Amino acid sequence: MKQAAYETVRLEKIVGGGQVLGQLADGRKVFVWGGLPGELVTVQITKKKSKYAEGIVTEVLEPSSERVEVSEPESYLSTSPWQIMSFDAEQRYKAQSIQEAFELHHVTLPGETEVFTDGRMFGYRNKIEFSWWWSNETNQLDLAFFRRGSHGKIPVSGSKLARDEINAAAVRTRDLLRSNGIEARSLKTLLIRTSQQGSIVAQLYVKDEDFAPFTQEELEQLGLSGFELIYSNPKSPASVITKRLQQWGNVVLSDTILGVPFSYAAEGFFQINLPVYERALKDMREWVEAEKPTVDLYSGVGTIGLTIGGRHVTLVEVDEHAVREMRQNIAALGREGEAAAVLAASEQALDYISGEACIIVDPPRAGLHEDVVERLLKEAPQRIIYLSCNPVTQARDVARLLQKYDILAHKGYNFFPRTPHIEHLVILGRKV
Repeated sequence: MKQAAYETVRLEKIVGGGQVLGQLADGRKVFVWGGLPGELVTVQITKKKSKYAEGIVTEVLEPSSERVEVSEPESYLSTSPWQIMSFDAEQRYKAQSIQEAFELHHVTLPGETEVFTDGRMFGYRNKIEFSWWWSNETNQLDLAFFRRGSHGKIPVSGSKLARDEINAAAVRTRDLLRSNGIEARSLKTLLIRTSQQGSIVAQLYVKDEDFAPFTQEELEQLGLSGFELIYSNPKSPASVITKRLQQWGNVVLSDTILGVPFSYAAEGFFQINLPVYERALKDMREWVEAEKPTVDLYSGVGTIGLTIGGRHVTLVEVDEHAVREMRQNIAALGREGEAAAVLAASEQALDYISGEACIIVDPPRAGLHEDVVERLLKEAPQRIIYLSCNPVTQARDVARLLQKYDILAHKGYNFFPRTPHIEHLVILGRKV
């Protein structure tokens, strides 16, 4: 068995993605999890390349004044690697990451970079997906997360990022599987999601199409609003729905965002941290003129366009399941004549971008498609509202759009406390 390599490293700065940069004795850069700038640490090397390496801190020799005790010492690296720093430091580093992303593309953001938080560091996630662990020593099934930097797993009893009712439902499901003698090798994942009102839906993904369904009595013991047993093709690493084997209770969740009701599937796309998301929507709404047409690209289930998009809104989304849910929500709201759901990739729906419309974009981490940027520059709508989960690609796109636009305002949002992830809003106005 190959022995792990360890090195002593002085860490320098946090880089994109949330790791901390250091330098090995041979001069190579090393990207490290579990450390803070300025610390002297022992690093276990988990990946070696010719020009760089990656690693995980195993011992802190000289700690930073920003370091705090972690709440989940065994599993924090898997779910929330920024538990190691004070919350003030997290806020500052997130603002810094936004500024550095735009500086990289030679864009100067106006004013200070504010990062909004509601102050809640834990218990904010309304959705968690667990893997499974089997102990050969105790012959016992456990919930698990994947170990960062390897293919191994860590047994857990929940996550501090999740709402309490999610963790409680996960443990009850685990205990039911234990009592039935189910082993981890027949299971894939457990997805649990809850609404703001406390309705809980669980989906158990299994590798065997002949997996025995649960009894009514067993399901009632789980304390859920709804449950689905799902066969997922074991050849796929992701928990895809190949076939629904059992459905019990109400498996559709409902939430209200800025007073607008939405229904959605447990596995569907829906925001994880609704209170902070609502703050972002309120800030975006200030820049939308209700009487003008709005085009919401990369719209998911329509939570932006249907809440702040004014009276006439077109919502473009490539995922057919999200569009199905969006159309159901439009019908439930009685807005068929005002809101239109379009099933298409945004780059295939360019005709909806016009100079008269307010354009809202919330793209995936890859940012805007090149054809979308070109169309925006050609049509030059008066306003572009750009919410991003990746400031680096957002900065790249904004740098291009500055040919015809000015940055009117911007703001960060801490949707995912104790993790490196950050959302950033940029408001663009056409140059006069």
